Amino acid sequence: MFTSQIKLSLAVVLAFLPGFLFAQGYDGLPRTFLWNPNFNEVVDTADFAGEAPYTIGFSNASQGDGWLGTFYHSVEYGVSQNLDKIGRFIVTDANGDPTKQISDIQDLLEQDTDLLLVNPATADALDPILGRTMRQGVPVVTVARRVESDTSFVSFITASDTALARMSATWMAETLDGSGRVVLLPGLAGASPAEMRLQAAKEVFAQFPGIEIVDTQYTGWSPANGRQIMAAIIQREGADNIDGVWADSGLQGSGSVEAFIGAGVTGADIPPHTGGDLNGMYQLAHENGFPFAGIDYTPSIGAASVHLAVDVLEGTPVPQRLDVNFQVVISPGDETRSISADVLLPDYVAVDRPGELIMGSGIPNYDPTNFSVELPN
Repeated sequence: MFTSQIKLSLAVVLAFLPGFLFAQGYDGLPRTFLWNPNFNEVVDTADFAGEAPYTIGFSNASQGDGWLGTFYHSVEYGVSQNLDKIGRFIVTDANGDPTKQISDIQDLLEQDTDLLLVNPATADALDPILGRTMRQGVPVVTVARRVESDTSFVSFITASDTALARMSATWMAETLDGSGRVVLLPGLAGASPAEMRLQAAKEVFAQFPGIEIVDTQYTGWSPANGRQIMAAIIQREGADNIDGVWADSGLQGSGSVEAFIGAGVTGADIPPHTGGDLNGMYQLAHENGFPFAGIDYTPSIGAASVHLAVDVLEGTPVPQRLDVNFQVVISPGDETRSISADVLLPDYVAVDRPGELIMGSGIPNYDPTNFSVELPN
């Protein structure tokens, strides 16, 4: 198992940051690595080394929203770039059900899987079986969502939920000059990205006594839920009594904006919003001109996880946590004391592309409607 570890060096970090992960805007090392006050560990994977071609099992939580669909395409893209090393790629989809995902993992392990790649449905439910998988000698790589115990995986690939949330919440608080009534719209209850983002955002807002949290509602990262939930809050509180909406993704954030428009609040009168990922959210902010900050939780982490999985099977040391770069997108004139734009909204929004497009896929000329790559037989 992985017991030999060394401190992470800058050279090792650079080795795990292929150029396709960088989107338009900031192209330096991930700030979540640079700002981390702790050391990352490098895991010695020599015990997992074997001869290619490898069999990789991918246990996916679901493809229940647009981001997850693009993330899955990114995983496939990463596999297509390693056809000389991956002989079998077996995929299961739990449809958001952790019980089914546990059963899926058991099935994958019965198929002589060399490595298990997992996007966990929930952190607590999946932790025990992944820990057992590691103890059985099958390496586990988690991506997008993590489980509770560091011993339950070799490496976790992320774009940093806490950094995303702290930056977007800080932007909101500073945009409101530290005073105002804010609605929080996190994603899926129980999913580690949503829970970590919500906790981090609350940490920030707690430092601004003038910020009042009007309501907190999970949305399942659904535009329809975001619209329905915000419409009810507007009806109860009154649109004029809501000064800002913090959404951890543009998926539900776009629904919130549509709810304000449906209530007769349009253009620059729409209160400040946060929420990246979804091109439609960027389009709404660009067209209406309200203050906006978006940070993409880049789905290119899918391809990055496949590259790292191959490294594990080749016995190459890997970081226990791999951070992938994200972009900070802000509407013109709305940068704050602490939060600057990597790229301004007009230079980032894809005005001629579908609103359903998820940004930051890392896939050249990506179109989700006709995406296709060669995969192992």
